[in-house]
Amino acid sequence: MKLKSASMLSGLLLLALPLAANADLPGKHPYYLHALSDLRTARWMLEHRPGDAAVSGQEDVAITEVDKTIGEIRKAAIDDGKDIHDHPQVDVPADHPGRLHKSLELLRKVHSDIDREEDDPMTRGLKDRAIHHLDEAIRANEQALRDVEKGR
Repeated sequence: MKLKSASMLSGLLLLALPLAANADLPGKHPYYLHALSDLRTARWMLEHRPGDAAVSGQEDVAITEVDKTIGEIRKAAIDDGKDIHDHPQVDVPADHPGRLHKSLELLRKVHSDIDREEDDPMTRGLKDRAIHHLDEAIRANEQALRDVEKGR
């Protein structure tokens, strides 16, 4: 009887092994998951340490577009379930222009990450909309930087 139970247990383990091996592998679009993390960080940088009203207005536009980008990417990729307000620890520049430069750098990196060939026709439109919102966030971030430069 013990031999039969041991056989069944080892058989189940052999069946489960391939599933367990793939459990931590990224899905079809690992860049989307990296992009979500970078978007959360850029969003946090835009949302915190508010500057003057002119810059804050552009930051609000960028935040809105980042949120829309996150929404489109979540539809196109496996959602990692994290809150958009959650962000990893980052070396946040203390000065206002520094964080705007860093958020712009992250947004451009996200653009590079998600602007890859999409072979799934169901997600092409989602990707295109995500890039559109991301481009709007980049434009607003760039305008916020110009506003800071004018204010100096």
